[in-house]
Amino acid sequence: MTTTLDRTAPRDLAAELPARLSLTPKTTLAGLLDGAWWPRSRDLEVELPPLAAALEGPWGRVTRVTVNPARWPVVPRTVAVDGRTLHVGWFTEQDPDKLILLSYTVGRWDLLVIPPETEPAAAARLMAAAAIPGSVLAAGVLMANETVIGRGIRDARRREAAWEDEGGACMSPFGEPMGRSALPLSGNGWR
Repeated sequence: MTTTLDRTAPRDLAAELPARLSLTPKTTLAGLLDGAWWPRSRDLEVELPPLAAALEGPWGRVTRVTVNPARWPVVPRTVAVDGRTLHVGWFTEQDPDKLILLSYTVGRWDLLVIPPETEPAAAARLMAAAAIPGSVLAAGVLMANETVIGRGIRDARRREAAWEDEGGACMSPFGEPMGRSALPLSGNGWR
């Protein structure tokens, strides 16, 4: 898959919007993820400053970020954040659905990265699942689970639409729709 970034698009709008985050509440339960982040694009230069700014209050100053380049078309070496430099690194061994944030003084945080094109309902499920304290589900597992859940929801909607399109037709024991003429007559002659 090839992704092209439109550098002529207004970048100020994305920088003004707050980061979409769901963070794990502070507890003694340690999990594999510290929350989830749902960026609006795949442009790290635009997306990282609002993320770092949003995390500075609850977590402290982020100094370094690592990503897997499989999900980001361009990985800059540094990103300017409020007059300072945020160093960005990439590792192909890192889970492609995870972002690692580092601070010299506070520590490390791992966030699930929800693809920007994700539907809002799916993103809400993923953000809630990633913020469960003590969860042992890795980023890739959460994304795979959401794929299965999303497929199940789409299949249920498709079955419901077929039901409605067929006028709520009865199904035979073999899973085939039966027309009204296939139904036995009742005692009063109505089908």
